[in-house]
Amino acid sequence: MNNEERIQAARQLWDAEAATFDDEPDHGLRHPSIRNAWLDLLRQWLPTPPANILDIGCGTGTLSVLMAAQGHTVTGIDLSPAMIAQAQAKAAAAGQSITFHIMDAAFPRLGQHRFELILCRHLLWALPEPKAVLQRWSDLLKPAGRLILIEGFWHTGGGLHAQDVKAALPLHLTDVQIQPLSQQAILWGGPVTDERYAIISRSQRQKIGLDSPNETDA
Repeated sequence: MNNEERIQAARQLWDAEAATFDDEPDHGLRHPSIRNAWLDLLRQWLPTPPANILDIGCGTGTLSVLMAAQGHTVTGIDLSPAMIAQAQAKAAAAGQSITFHIMDAAFPRLGQHRFELILCRHLLWALPEPKAVLQRWSDLLKPAGRLILIEGFWHTGGGLHAQDVKAALPLHLTDVQIQPLSQQAILWGGPVTDERYAIISRSQRQKIGLDSPNETDA
């Protein structure tokens, strides 16, 4: 499958899922206790507001809205026009100004060194060549910017193990922490037995264009 075929297949899949996507407890966060649990988790990771934040694979925009409500400037991207339409409506209903783009997360077109924090939940596993994707995402971070990946390896056999994601991170992403999330049943609307986690890392790039001797010489 070439990239265009991948995009079309994924877009059709998630467009079809958009209307019921929020029915999952950890997607819609409709129950106050689940919503508050995710908000508490985000507050552990978010920088001091206001910060520029990118929500990659934002879906219906639930986490985008939570982060914007904390005083941040949020951009959300997703491949599915139907998901983005839901996200825009959700942001408007919450009175939050969020910029959403229909965009392939594997090849984001947003400009380098722009964001203090990038958040991606449950998407990296579905993209081709995760190591190359992580390099592209890291290029969007400002110096000392943080990348938060919420991923898992599920009972269906899909997903990525935490150690595999850690090994795929670009070398300039350091201070890597793996935060297990499987035991926090409240995040998922009930107990889970598979591997769920967050990986937190920080860019050590100090100056744009001076990231390495090779890049300096280019």
